[in-house]
Amino acid sequence: MNKPEALQSTTGFDVEAVRRDFPILQEQVNGHPLVYLDNAATTQKPRAVIDAISHYYLHDNSNVHRAAHALAERATTKFEGARSAVAEFLNAPHREQILWTRGTTESINLVAVSWGRNNLTAGDRVLVSAMEHHSNIVPWQMVAQASGATVEPIPVDDTGTLDMSALETQLEQGRVRMVAVGHVSNALGTVNPIDDIIALAHKHGALALIDGAQAVSHWPIDVQALDCDFYAFSAHKLFGPTGFGVLYGKRELLEAMPPYQGGGEMIQSVSFAGTTYNQLPYKFEAGTPDIAGAVGLAAAIEYLNGLDREAAAAHERALLAYAEEKALATPGVTLVGTAAHKVSVMSFLVEGTHPNDLGFLLDQQGVAVRTGHHCAQPIMEQYHIPGTVRASFAFYNTFDEVDRLFEALEKARQFF
Repeated sequence: MNKPEALQSTTGFDVEAVRRDFPILQEQVNGHPLVYLDNAATTQKPRAVIDAISHYYLHDNSNVHRAAHALAERATTKFEGARSAVAEFLNAPHREQILWTRGTTESINLVAVSWGRNNLTAGDRVLVSAMEHHSNIVPWQMVAQASGATVEPIPVDDTGTLDMSALETQLEQGRVRMVAVGHVSNALGTVNPIDDIIALAHKHGALALIDGAQAVSHWPIDVQALDCDFYAFSAHKLFGPTGFGVLYGKRELLEAMPPYQGGGEMIQSVSFAGTTYNQLPYKFEAGTPDIAGAVGLAAAIEYLNGLDREAAAAHERALLAYAEEKALATPGVTLVGTAAHKVSVMSFLVEGTHPNDLGFLLDQQGVAVRTGHHCAQPIMEQYHIPGTVRASFAFYNTFDEVDRLFEALEKARQFF
């Protein structure tokens, strides 16, 4: 097995130059250079994002929209500029269709509560894939319990591939109001055929919500081309800050949905006789927002736009191929999730070890991976396993780091 040394010459992607943009990659952990392979949980932040957030707090810190002073004007300009940047990033028709949330989880909860409680009734059905993150299962179960609707899994085969034939059959059975699926599985790396899923949902009169948390860092998203009804993602999966997220929705749906929370900003006028709600997007943004989060997300998008994203994606694909080739050649290692279309996520088990024990021993050697069920317990139950070790790669990872992972695995196995 050979490292793709010619990758840089064929793609033009300079991984060493990119790594210099991420200060944390120079860290030492337990006396070893950090090998950060937990990117599906959260991505690291480039200096440009760190500096943008710091600059905001040093020079522009103020609340937005209503004050008449210079700091508020500067903060508002950056805050709303970030909304425009996200709209362009997703190719949304209008910036007002971009709602700020605390992350993908809150985005999905917003739709489940605001749309679901006003549209789901007894006998209605919501379809989610069997490999969904809990954030795209539990909110629908909660609203279904209140409304009398049901939440049903779309089957997934042993490779981690969604069963499109089964989905079509489920839709043909009627009364499906929402199909909510992840663009990419966080636990397995599977890339779902969401173009086809959305088209099928619409053919049968259902809406489609896409959890894009694991997709946005890997390739450009075009919500108009997809024709999805809702698309959600988190800034921290996109090299931005934690605690900040995005919900895109079709305008006619957002206009019809009641507010998710009440408070300041989401109103036009308030009296004890009644309240008039604000226009989009502010109807869904009660209270003081995470202004620095918006600033950081805008900086992350600007940074990404400065990269050759096709070359970065090619580098990630090569990393995954190299890692999986090494895994298949290593006795006792079993890959979990072998779909034909994947992002750079490798979940695996090592014979005779528990994932959590293995993760601890890898950390002692400076290798950061994720272990456990990855907030995807139903698919783990289908595989009859407690969880996996997950190595997830970003464009700043290297082939040498893949080698470090397997060297650390070999040393860890000596303890068992």
